[in-house]
Amino acid sequence: MFFHASELQYEVRVDKPNPLFAKMLQQAIGGVEGEIRVAMQYFFQAMGARGPVKYRDMLISTATEELSHIEFLGHAVALNLQDAPVSMQEEAAKDPVVHAILGGMNPRHILSSGLSAMPVNSNGVPFDMSHVYATGNIGADMLANATAEAGGRVLAERLYNMTDDPGMKDMLSFLIARDTMHQQQWLAVIEELGGLSACLPIPNSVPADHEAMQHSYTFLNMSLDKHAPEGRWTSGPSLDGRAEFTVAPAVPMGQEPSLGKARPDSAAQKEQM
Repeated sequence: MFFHASELQYEVRVDKPNPLFAKMLQQAIGGVEGEIRVAMQYFFQAMGARGPVKYRDMLISTATEELSHIEFLGHAVALNLQDAPVSMQEEAAKDPVVHAILGGMNPRHILSSGLSAMPVNSNGVPFDMSHVYATGNIGADMLANATAEAGGRVLAERLYNMTDDPGMKDMLSFLIARDTMHQQQWLAVIEELGGLSACLPIPNSVPADHEAMQHSYTFLNMSLDKHAPEGRWTSGPSLDGRAEFTVAPAVPMGQEPSLGKARPDSAAQKEQM
């Protein structure tokens, strides 16, 4: 069950409406780095959460906050569309600059939403939930969440650099700050579980006899004309403490694939049978 307050989570102020920036803000709503993605990701992780209840409660709370972000970003899109031209011929004839703005904005903000936000990215493509990751494994989910917040913070900073509107910069600075907190909280769960080394490999509950461990810690060099790139991943103890990293040239270990002749009832050519 959810409740709603009339006030936005954070103040939205647009000093200079910009329809093109409204299009860019759509990425923060419906893009793969956006708020719809993380809200749904945290909700579905929470609904499938098993184990300590506090992790489910944290996920639900943060998912609800992300819905709040969608709400004030949607308001920001609408305010940026406040002065958008709705007649291409008339407005373009008056001012070529307006024509250029109209050419850069999303026409569906006129045609489909009545100068309001939509559940789409900056290209107008609807978010399809394919980037919602909820595995039921808390280690995998927390790593996915930290990555999602990292991508969101990158996007918010790029949007911050794209605008000179003081109100939009203020709003985006809040989003950047919340992305910082959310990155920290997901990584804090991993630390609480014993740290990354304790979580690895994910899942850490796989029986040893399920894994061909002779292949688990060898970096395979797939290049024919270069030596393997050396780094932390090529020597020394593995991050989970179970083995030492090694390097080896990649060599084929399987058979040459051959399916033999086609079945008579497969509608293949006679020459294949």
